[in-house]
Amino acid sequence: QVQLVASGGGLVQAGGSLRLSCAASGRTFSTYAMGWFRQAPGKERQLVASINRSGDHTYYTDSVKGRFTISRDNPKNTVYLQMNSLKPEDTAVYYCARGSGSGISSSPYGYDYWGRGTQVTVSS
Repeated sequence: QVQLVASGGGLVQAGGSLRLSCAASGRTFSTYAMGWFRQAPGKERQLVASINRSGDHTYYTDSVKGRFTISRDNPKNTVYLQMNSLKPEDTAVYYCARGSGSGISSSPYGYDYWGRGTQVTVSS
């Protein structure tokens, strides 16, 4: 069983920054792609960013391109999401998830383990 523990959320003013971390248990972290999703109240869960197993390929949803950066540290079993120039519309619960394979997937169905989520609130 894989456990994912996300942290780093909080309340920040528009234009500010936050760095989310997601620590994974187990010895197979470097085998799988990882992703960050978010879900705002009343909206569907949305993929924000994804990174392949080696970290040399990434994907971002259009609304965060140029502002968010996903990265991973395989020896530390951790994936990060650096969020800069935050906007009120970024407010959501952010979830990290482990991919079912080594490559990037843009669909939630391409991920098989999920963390509990961390709240990000951006005030205007």
